[in-house]
Amino acid sequence: MKRPITPVILCGGSGTRLWPLSRKSYPKQFTKLIGDSSLFQQSASRFTSDAFAAPVIVTNSDFRFTTTQQLSDIGIDPGAVLIEPEARNTAPALLAAALKVMEDDPDTLILAAPSDHFIKDIEAFHASIERAVPCALSGKIVTFGIMPTHPETGYGYLELGDETPDGCIALHRFVEKPDRQTAQEMLSTDRFLWNAGIFLYKASTLVDGFAKHAPDMLNTVTKAYDDARHDLGFLRLDPTAWDACEDISIDFAIMEKAENLAVIKHDGDWSDLGGWDAIQQQMPVDDAGVSTHGPSLAVDCTETLLRSESDDVHLVGLGLNNIVAIAMPDAVLVADRSRVADLGVVVKEMRARKVRQADTFPRDYRPWGYFETLTLRDRFQVKRIVVKPGAALSLQSHVHRSEHWIVVAGTARVTVADDVRLVSENQSIYVPLGAKHRLENPGHVPMELIEVQTGSYLGEDDIVRYEDVYARD
Repeated sequence: MKRPITPVILCGGSGTRLWPLSRKSYPKQFTKLIGDSSLFQQSASRFTSDAFAAPVIVTNSDFRFTTTQQLSDIGIDPGAVLIEPEARNTAPALLAAALKVMEDDPDTLILAAPSDHFIKDIEAFHASIERAVPCALSGKIVTFGIMPTHPETGYGYLELGDETPDGCIALHRFVEKPDRQTAQEMLSTDRFLWNAGIFLYKASTLVDGFAKHAPDMLNTVTKAYDDARHDLGFLRLDPTAWDACEDISIDFAIMEKAENLAVIKHDGDWSDLGGWDAIQQQMPVDDAGVSTHGPSLAVDCTETLLRSESDDVHLVGLGLNNIVAIAMPDAVLVADRSRVADLGVVVKEMRARKVRQADTFPRDYRPWGYFETLTLRDRFQVKRIVVKPGAALSLQSHVHRSEHWIVVAGTARVTVADDVRLVSENQSIYVPLGAKHRLENPGHVPMELIEVQTGSYLGEDDIVRYEDVYARD
């Protein structure tokens, strides 16, 4: 590959298909589902060779610090991080990224990839990309197809046309997720591949595609990009213009209408980890078809997945068959394996019932570190707060609660009104209701404290911010 390819990594998602491990507040790409790093980190790490430029990340405001922190943890500096004001599916996101890349060179190749797919054989993946380069440089949009191994109903398919002189295969049509009978019929031929949702194209090729097939969206996204503002190293797309964008996938907006499409058949492994069955396929399985993870024990079980994500929750399965059981500190899923595809419906019902666990975790990640709720009752709440070295919370006050802080590890610099002091391990301090206060970690190791809140209202929106290094409202 003669010129660096710019990876564009899409980092959104609502996190329902792998509930309760993946949720809206912290979807699956940020979790360590397989291996010692998150799926997002694994995705970014695939593009660290000389063949690739620094990645462009497209995410939302809630995940902007999570993405940069996870990249920093693995030594990757992004080329740009674009912030979507609202999720509008893949078409506007990829167009905005193309407009960014075009500023340097309209002929720059872009590899558009989700952040939550799993690929073990990186060498084979790079080989597939390299085979697609001549085709993309000629002005085609190249998509990558996976040879089906079973009649999957959770994937879209690509119907192949004839081979082209540049080594690609013409794309005859996209096929939406089929029913089982249709999937079986397609599997019996050699004309269909799974659609991996990965594309290679010149930045100008994609923009030209929008000019031809979706000019209104091109105008809208261009205005959102032109009116974007820089914020702490992020590029925030203009919310007023973005609000007019149609919520539509790149497949529907451009790909199904374009005539310059081609397919590369990827011969290596690939999974979108779209459900618990897909996760188990990447885990060790014993002779009875049982997989376990974390503190879990299967006794006389068959075709079962047991996975505990908490050291404090030991999950035991006895005499189970065809079951998926996932244990979290605050929620447990027990489901027949044939029904795990219905988790989206389950999460929707939980939201209707205002079940907190539908979307949020006890641990809440922030740019300065994280906190987790240990207990919540009427008029009091106990939290564990961990602040990264050198990080600081905003200068703030509360209208409805007071707080007691007990430092259990490290040293905190605490501001309460005009008083600034260092609070060390085993020391505590009281923050009265209404007092302006700030918590900082001046040390070189994480600082941990226990916070006891008391008051008539304990919601996270009871915060009045006066100064914030992270420019939050």
